[in-house]
Amino acid sequence: MDPSPTPPITLRRATLADAPAFARTMGHPAVLGNLLQLPHASAELWSARLSESLALGRPDLVLVAECPDEHGEPQVVGNAGLHPAAPALRRRHAMSLGIAVHPDAQGRGVGLALMQALCHWADHWGQVLRIELSVFADNTRAIALYQRCGFHQEGRHVGYALRDGHYADCISMARLHPAPPRWDATPPAGAG
Repeated sequence: MDPSPTPPITLRRATLADAPAFARTMGHPAVLGNLLQLPHASAELWSARLSESLALGRPDLVLVAECPDEHGEPQVVGNAGLHPAAPALRRRHAMSLGIAVHPDAQGRGVGLALMQALCHWADHWGQVLRIELSVFADNTRAIALYQRCGFHQEGRHVGYALRDGHYADCISMARLHPAPPRWDATPPAGAG
């Protein structure tokens, strides 16, 4: 017997109305331990964070993934974003990536869809040469997803972050634009 079909995944830009879904996903005990977040983040806190990232003129890209619930209504099941790695002019080519998928939707292609959308935007629209991320060294599932999307390990940070009362190692990973845009100085045929 074939497994049940994977429900369609819809991606869209996040809005302030998604703050409760961010709090629900990022605060889930099965998700929180793999993030560099603190417990008990409220919808109000996520609303404030989203308000900053979504402000006019900000270069951030924040996406949500939706799948239909048992009634066919869209339900936010994951989120991901690209954020400036630093405000310095010499680091404008780099963005930091964060992603979270609710446990009920894990293993259904949500993470891959979000990663592919972020990488496509970075490569074709965002003028991003380098996407960076940190991942707990024991999060093998996430590491495999990142590698599948072209990320490579750059280093290991020993005792990098406190996680549930213990210091844990993280791995830094990055993906470089596979074919950085160039400007062809040759005028097009028929020009000038």
